[in-house]
Amino acid sequence: MAHRVTLIPGDGTGPELTEATRRVLEATGVGFDWDVRQAGVDVMDEAGTPLPAETLDSIKANKVALKGPITTPIGTGFRSVNVALRHELGLYACLRPCKSYAGVRSRYENVDVVIVRENTEDLYAGIEYEAGTEEAEHVIAELNKQQKKQIAAGSGISVKPISREGSERIIRWAFEYAREHGRKRVSCVTKANIMKFTDGLFLQVFREVAKDFPEIEPWENLVDALCMGLVQRPEEFDVLVLPNLYGDIISDLTAGLVGGLGVAPGGNIGPGTAVFEATHGSAPKYKGQNRVNPTAMILSGKLMLEHLGERAAAERLEQAVADVIREGERVTYDMKPSRDDPTAVGTSEYADAIIEKLAA
Repeated sequence: MAHRVTLIPGDGTGPELTEATRRVLEATGVGFDWDVRQAGVDVMDEAGTPLPAETLDSIKANKVALKGPITTPIGTGFRSVNVALRHELGLYACLRPCKSYAGVRSRYENVDVVIVRENTEDLYAGIEYEAGTEEAEHVIAELNKQQKKQIAAGSGISVKPISREGSERIIRWAFEYAREHGRKRVSCVTKANIMKFTDGLFLQVFREVAKDFPEIEPWENLVDALCMGLVQRPEEFDVLVLPNLYGDIISDLTAGLVGGLGVAPGGNIGPGTAVFEATHGSAPKYKGQNRVNPTAMILSGKLMLEHLGERAAAERLEQAVADVIREGERVTYDMKPSRDDPTAVGTSEYADAIIEKLAA
């Protein structure tokens, strides 16, 4: 039976990337019943919002979505479609695998790191007080009553909530992912030596959850030391589980180790619902030029296949992508030795090359 999936083309180069990905996914032989819905700046005038209610309802009904890049509107008061989706759907786990593929320009080889980022808490929870406001001064006054260390008047305040419940569900999710994918190690990344009551709680829960997965080696890493370790010897790291802020930063760092966001897939997963998407932006200046590299979105489709239980198809898709990149003949300009290489192909032609590999 075909999988019913919400398909959101996005805006900017999103529709081109989405169409290439759709064709590649269908070439795996897996059946899809696409429920095409719109989101982004292109629907703002008509819908009054970049995330129409019918799009959100579609994802809730289908439980799985594949989303093209979407531009965050400027000056509208709407933070971002991605943030809204995570909030509305409870997508607490952000999955960002970063893997080396032969043929992609990078200073490193044999990198295969999986970032599992908590999506809902930490400094990105959005609990902030603007400097100089009455609310901020009230918070400062109340906090100064409770502690010897005083906060200066006129400070801006951001609150860093980390809960036991939120920590346990993301850490357990990371260990379960490691178990299901044959991973050997999960590293907990914090600054628990300094932030003892927030990061310290996250680390404490990690130690407790790790006992339920004796076959997986638990590592404990301070985020600053991790950054140095990733640059020096990235091949040593396996699955990393991190609070929200560190996860955001480290996932871009690890993407840089393997060639950039153009080859970095992503998924945001919650209880019963998942949205898969490339991790880069919509690049509106390249809209309609059939030029942008669709690898990140195609590999996000591979993550979606795994989520749907289509593991064999996912493996064949990844192998086809890896083969095309390694051969280096029918790839987009950014994967050529020189960006002005006249043999570079477009978004659609690159997808054609992958489809031919799947058919072979």
